[in-house]
Amino acid sequence: MAFVSSGYDPENPLQDRITDIGNHYYGEFLPPVIKNNFGQWLWHEILEPGILMHKAESGDEVYTIRCGTPRLASVEHVREICDIADKHCEGCVRWTTRSNVEFMVDSKGKVEPLKQDLLSRKHSKGSYKFPIGGTGAGLTNIVHTQ
Repeated sequence: MAFVSSGYDPENPLQDRITDIGNHYYGEFLPPVIKNNFGQWLWHEILEPGILMHKAESGDEVYTIRCGTPRLASVEHVREICDIADKHCEGCVRWTTRSNVEFMVDSKGKVEPLKQDLLSRKHSKGSYKFPIGGTGAGLTNIVHTQ
């Protein structure tokens, strides 16, 4: 049998099985500050529309900037989001269930440079590519059932 030479054991077909079926464990992709304080967040506050600060029992803080995005994004747009995350957020970014995108940083000093970078990116007609908001008394993406 061809599979026997590759190490396949028909008596124990799941032994040493390598597969790409299913998702990776989400914890592999968490930013370090989130991973270190998982489930230990005490409170959060909205610093300004779209900018939140979460405080952990350890004293660590994480700052989140939420931006509106199109529900259907081009490859170029996603690459730009990833470039921003690489530049400011150690490569970590997340999408919310409402198709917003959140950039997370681990210190208050990183918030303003990230915010200014996001506000500097505009479409050719002048509208923001990454409008900051969607928290508190602010607008968020409108997502509806089909």
